[in-house]
Amino acid sequence: MPFLILSALLAGAMLPLQGAFNAKLARALGSAFWAAGISALLSAFLLFGAGIYLTRGLPRTVDLVALPLWAWAGGICGVITLAGIAFATPRLGAAGMVALVITGQVVFSLLLDRLGMFDMPQHPLTLQRFLAAGMLLGGAVLIR
Repeated sequence: MPFLILSALLAGAMLPLQGAFNAKLARALGSAFWAAGISALLSAFLLFGAGIYLTRGLPRTVDLVALPLWAWAGGICGVITLAGIAFATPRLGAAGMVALVITGQVVFSLLLDRLGMFDMPQHPLTLQRFLAAGMLLGGAVLIR
């Protein structure tokens, strides 16, 4: 469990760093989309290299044809995330961007949980969860 907590904290720490790095790259390139593209390309190279090294081979491919079309859409989410962060960070500041990204993540997660979308298990939208999302939104507004 400590490793999982550390992994999540480290991933969270990367978000404002990624925003700062991609914002600088976007200014130099003249576009948040170009910065996001370069960031995604570098990410792809690193992930493929790590995947080959850590799993000692190539990925399984036998089950890919049975996947629903939406299972391939993670890359679209990545594009929106990378470009949005590169665009928003210099305008909102790192703290404002992160606060709004986290709020967006939690609000949409509640929707995914409630509806059980994309083969996710269903979880009820309780008053406590609703209030927690509202508090996050209030915190994002206060940070901004």
